[in-house]
Amino acid sequence: MTYEEALSFIKSSEQYGSVLGLDNMRNLLRRLGNPQDKLKFVHIAGTNGKGSTAAYIANILASAGYLAGRYISPSVFSYFEKIQITFSDKHMQENSSVQTTFIKSNEVAEYIDRIKEICWMMTNEGLPHPTVFEIETAMAMLHFVKEKCDVVVLEVGLGGRLDATNVITTTECAVITSISMDHMHILGNTLEKIAEEKAGIIKEGIPVISYDQEPEAKKVIEFVCRKNHSVLTEADFNKIMIETQNIEETIFSYESFKHLKISLLGENQVKNAIIAVLTAVNLRNLGYSITDKNIYNGLEQTYWRGRFEVIKKKPYFIIDGAHNEDAAASLAQNIKHYFEGKRIIFIMGVLADKDYDAVLRHTGKYAVKIYTITPNTIRGLPAEKLAQTALKHNSQVVIAGTVLQAVKLAYETAGEEDVIIAFGSLSYLNEIYDALGVALP
Repeated sequence: MTYEEALSFIKSSEQYGSVLGLDNMRNLLRRLGNPQDKLKFVHIAGTNGKGSTAAYIANILASAGYLAGRYISPSVFSYFEKIQITFSDKHMQENSSVQTTFIKSNEVAEYIDRIKEICWMMTNEGLPHPTVFEIETAMAMLHFVKEKCDVVVLEVGLGGRLDATNVITTTECAVITSISMDHMHILGNTLEKIAEEKAGIIKEGIPVISYDQEPEAKKVIEFVCRKNHSVLTEADFNKIMIETQNIEETIFSYESFKHLKISLLGENQVKNAIIAVLTAVNLRNLGYSITDKNIYNGLEQTYWRGRFEVIKKKPYFIIDGAHNEDAAASLAQNIKHYFEGKRIIFIMGVLADKDYDAVLRHTGKYAVKIYTITPNTIRGLPAEKLAQTALKHNSQVVIAGTVLQAVKLAYETAGEEDVIIAFGSLSYLNEIYDALGVALP
């Protein structure tokens, strides 16, 4: 099988949609020899912040000399970034260089060749065909076993309790990032119901590290931890002391960790970094050889594309994946903090199943003009429909249609001291790079 044939098979499997439930995933993995049972995991659920938190944790582990697998969803710039290996070239050194490699095209072809045959066997037996996410999760497990990963930082795809990743039984610790209202049609329309789904990754007796949640979500997580005899470490964001925070870096302290440095921008990234620090401490308590120097080094070397990322200056051009109300509130805070008094131009595209009115309610007032685009995906909301909603929050809205046209119009509007922010969905951010002529990361 070629890589192109593998991608064709994956695309053809989109017809089976997104199905929550574990039986089919267990069946698929059993026929592959249960590769997940040969691995150890840091399992991460949450509405926002999973990606950057996972990046911080993987880099801390790599800085400590561990081979860390990482599975992310969705990928933004390349299909291959879904499945990553992070490692360091100098074990236990203060200035060790953390590096990341992606799965290769020939490996995708090799794994999908095996998986396709099993999918065919399952459907012949009258069983459901595995979904794309189940297929790709199985591929990730095969790759991490082949690469002999010491630990895998595994992001939940959707929810937690019934997510395909939740078939794992060798979790070292469970991490729950910020919980807010998203995917309500699937996970429930209250914070309690959504938290119940996220807390479904908590296994009997394992350490749990949680964001400083809203009271409704906090109560659910504490209850599930008591029920599962799991020790819970909850972040206390009141203990954050920001020392320096500008467009280049943030330096902060938290409890005994003084002068931590990160380059990811925004108050929410400080909070995500704290979750990673607390996770590292819990892993150290489990016997992992992680020093404070590894923690500092791992945080400082973490880069996470598409999250309030500056990709050009004069004018500043920023891309951000803010796609729900919680993320939009963080984006609004970042605008106020970094660009108070500046003229802001928005490029915005969203998926149709998101609460884009709530996103605009938080952000719309900051823009002098909003250019709407249609993301190039079946789930993309038409630019015209987004513009209708945007007009409720801002009178200066233009239907740009394509990313290229939106970028052109934004630059015609912006002066050197202004700021252009493209946000709303991660699905089109790679097109921004192309439109700007910037090399993909």
